[in-house]
Amino acid sequence: MHDPIPTVTLPNGIAVPALGLGTWQMGETRARANEEIDSIRLGLDLGMTLVDTAEMYAEGGAELIVGKALEDRRDEVFLVSKVYPWNASRTGTIAACEASLKRLGTDRLDLYLLHWRGDHPLADTVAAFEELRAAGKIGAWGVSNFDTADMEELFALPGGENCAANQVLYNLSRRGVEYDLLPWCQSHGVALMAYSPIEQGRLVHHPELIRIAKAYQATPAQVALAFLLERDGVIAIPKSANLRRVRENRDAADLEISEEDWATLDATFPPPDHKVPLEMI
Repeated sequence: MHDPIPTVTLPNGIAVPALGLGTWQMGETRARANEEIDSIRLGLDLGMTLVDTAEMYAEGGAELIVGKALEDRRDEVFLVSKVYPWNASRTGTIAACEASLKRLGTDRLDLYLLHWRGDHPLADTVAAFEELRAAGKIGAWGVSNFDTADMEELFALPGGENCAANQVLYNLSRRGVEYDLLPWCQSHGVALMAYSPIEQGRLVHHPELIRIAKAYQATPAQVALAFLLERDGVIAIPKSANLRRVRENRDAADLEISEEDWATLDATFPPPDHKVPLEMI
């Protein structure tokens, strides 16, 4: 029997799983389409019902894959997509959202994010998000790759306080957000979504992580995900098209790491003691 996947409650009161499914690099080759669709559907079967995608991923190809995976399961899923910064004008955001909805084969997104800051005024993007929300095209909106100063600027705008989430690079080897951004988001009720939670697979080769994982009959990736699941208000979105790894990712929610081993991980991957500029991949 599995332990339940922890949840994170968004400002609109909706509780979402803290362990979801990423889709970056999906939809790039037709030969892998069925494998990718099957991996998403397995993740849903296992309770990882938050699915994150973006118009950027394979230039809409990932959204097409997600749409096929969700054809008969849309109501099970908390669906997230993102708008390119150069599309994020007031009218451009609305047009981009409509295009994403068409590729996904749905009439609504549960969360729509600005992928990163661009040249369009934030106020225009926020106005478009609020218009989409009022029209029922999106349930909530948020941002991605915003540092603390960006979040403060956003919250000073009319409607900016309605931001529900900030998706950033965060994992054991990239802990800079813990100095000020994560506490800021926690204190303002903004969920922090952690992309590349296993550092594109590089973390699994770390000797100390391997040693600790063996002690729990787990994989290094599972320990890396368990680290994020311990954090309040954090949602991890690992991506895998491998069915075995999808199952392993789900099992990360069952791990109970000792305080001694958490301390060892802190010593191996030290949290920041000063402000670190937000990192991106």
